[in-house]
Amino acid sequence: MLPLNIPFIDLALPQSWQECGIALRPRRDEDEMFMRELFFSVRAPEFAVMGWSESALRDFLAGQSRMQNRHYANVYPNAVNLVVTRQGTAIGRVILYPSPGDIRVVDIALLPQCRGSGLGSALLDAVKQQAKASRTSISLSVDLNNPARRLYLRQGFVPVGDNGIAQEMRLPA
Repeated sequence: MLPLNIPFIDLALPQSWQECGIALRPRRDEDEMFMRELFFSVRAPEFAVMGWSESALRDFLAGQSRMQNRHYANVYPNAVNLVVTRQGTAIGRVILYPSPGDIRVVDIALLPQCRGSGLGSALLDAVKQQAKASRTSISLSVDLNNPARRLYLRQGFVPVGDNGIAQEMRLPA
C-alpha cells in the first residue's frame, strides 16, 4: 500500500488509442528480451558513429541496458514499469515513479516505427491526467539533443535547470 500523498498510478489512454489496439500492462520477466531490443533501438543511433560492428555495438549496449536497469532500481525503487502494446505485441515502455507531490517520468520509449505517431503525446496526456487527479506535479530529465525535448515543451513542461547534457523539466501541479 502506498503511503498517503503518494499518487496511485492508473494511466488511462484515450479511447481512440484503445480502439487502435494500444494498451498498457505491467512489465513481466519475459519482457526482458524486448526491453534490450527497445534500448538498442533508442541508443544505437548515438553510437553508430563509433564504427563498431553490430555485434560489438549490441554487446556494449546490452551492458549499458543492464547498468540503466540497476540504476533505475536503486534510484527509483517501486517505480511503476509498464509495457505499451499494440494488439498484444510490445512496442514501448513507460516507467513512472510516484512520490509525495510529484510523478517522475523516468522513461518513455517507443520502437522507431511507433515514434512520431502521436502515441508519445497520448502517453504524456495520460500521465498529465493522473497528475491532475492526484494534484501533483510531473518531473523528468531529457538529453538536450533528444527530439522528445520539443514534445515536452509543447506539452507545457518548463525547464528548471540543466547540467550541459540533460535538462530537468517540470510541469507544475
